[in-house]
Amino acid sequence: MKKSVILFSAVLLFFTPSAYSQQKDVLIRVHAGQGKQIISKHIYGQFAEHLGSCIYGGLWVGEGSSIPNTNGYRTDVLEALKKLQIPNLRWPGGCFADEYHWMDGIGPRDQRPKMVNNNWGGVVEDNSFGTHEFLNLCELLGAEPYISGNVGSGTVEELAKWVEYMTSDGDSPMANLRRKNGREKPWKVRFLGVGNESWGCGGNMTPEYYADLYRRYSTYCREFDGNTLFKIASGASDYDYNWTEVLMKKVGTRMKGLSLHYYTVTGWSGSKGSATGFSDDEYYWTIGKSLEIEEVLDKHMEIMDKYDRKKQVGLMVDEWGTWFDVEPGTNPGFLYQQNTLRDALVAALTLNVFNKYTDRIQMANIAQIVNVLQSMILTENERMVLTPTYHVFEMYRVHQDATYLPIDLIADTRVIRDRKVPMVSASASRKDGFTHITLANVDLDTAREVKIDFSGLNPSQVSGRILTTKSITDHNTFDRPNLIQPVAFNGSRIEKGVLNVSLPAKSIVVLEIK
Repeated sequence: MKKSVILFSAVLLFFTPSAYSQQKDVLIRVHAGQGKQIISKHIYGQFAEHLGSCIYGGLWVGEGSSIPNTNGYRTDVLEALKKLQIPNLRWPGGCFADEYHWMDGIGPRDQRPKMVNNNWGGVVEDNSFGTHEFLNLCELLGAEPYISGNVGSGTVEELAKWVEYMTSDGDSPMANLRRKNGREKPWKVRFLGVGNESWGCGGNMTPEYYADLYRRYSTYCREFDGNTLFKIASGASDYDYNWTEVLMKKVGTRMKGLSLHYYTVTGWSGSKGSATGFSDDEYYWTIGKSLEIEEVLDKHMEIMDKYDRKKQVGLMVDEWGTWFDVEPGTNPGFLYQQNTLRDALVAALTLNVFNKYTDRIQMANIAQIVNVLQSMILTENERMVLTPTYHVFEMYRVHQDATYLPIDLIADTRVIRDRKVPMVSASASRKDGFTHITLANVDLDTAREVKIDFSGLNPSQVSGRILTTKSITDHNTFDRPNLIQPVAFNGSRIEKGVLNVSLPAKSIVVLEIK
């Protein structure tokens, strides 16, 4: 199943492997006529958990806030997120999901019971942001909701009634309760997660026990009035291949999707390391760790293929991203970290990998959308800043629901603690008459001359944008919010049907070819 760096024979007539290792040119062949699979837009999904200031202060401030808002949602954040064309949004967790009881978050806000968020900082949760607030936000963003149901501390009845409350249009108790709370027509809710991290914070279960629970819970989560559920089982953490084996064997196609969580945690010198103060060695190690996701995906998909040759079960990487130490002076339970060009490169590399596996990967959700881990946006009172990762997702929008184009790639590698790390990553797709190529050069010091040959396509026009900065540790702050942002890229030219690109060090480029 490996689809990593491939040496194609035509190029080898000019560059032998031994000779190529000494030079810095990058050679790419785009097979424009071989595109068959569609890159699911849901690979570009987001994740919002009741964690730190992701919800309160990040997405939601309430109608009475002095911060400009639209029905309680921060207007600046709302408008910024609309530009990403978010395909889906996962909520309410994460670990919070398996302690969340949805009936606490409906009805008049001043009458909703409070709870203590034991997973994240021990703060009091007032439940002012609940089912209505979340689903209405999804409608404002044009995003499909992805509900994570409580299996750890909840009941089958509770989750079944939640599905009814959200999606039934009949004369039923839960539908009438929804109407009483101000929503006449049901929402469309397709994605339903049956638990989260059931091997850990979601109940510390064995895969065999969870598999039986999934079969029970999914039976009673019924479909109402034309709303079709895409039920997603709680899957493995990175290298736990046995969990996938058991779920595929015992549940199989009873589930529509199986989740997988993979975080790029440096583990450098016994800690996760600083988000902004890191050495070059730490940087390259982090890049290597992020690329290791492809090997992990391959192994999980190999197991899935054994039980599901027709690929009826989607692999849903519904938590991924970087995880570093929290910013100094912040609550350790809030997981608030800054976001540098390193994070942007991790995002670009990871999305390039996801695009390859369109036949199995149907969804991915970066963690998280605002103020938590590798977020799109940071807020501080009335101020907001877009992170470098936000800009990657905005630049990569062109791949959403586009036809994936296979590529062959030759790039030099660097050995990082026994890992061979290619210095350049790429992905290509076609949509609406345009071909788009995303490129990332992870080398901190050396530019690359990239030659892109199109098999079956004669390019005539090219334009592009680039994301880069002077130092890899640069990041946008509330005082310097635009230090890192995309600008026009003029380093490409077409000569005799070949696209030549001068790709700067530590840069991400998106090219549009016609």
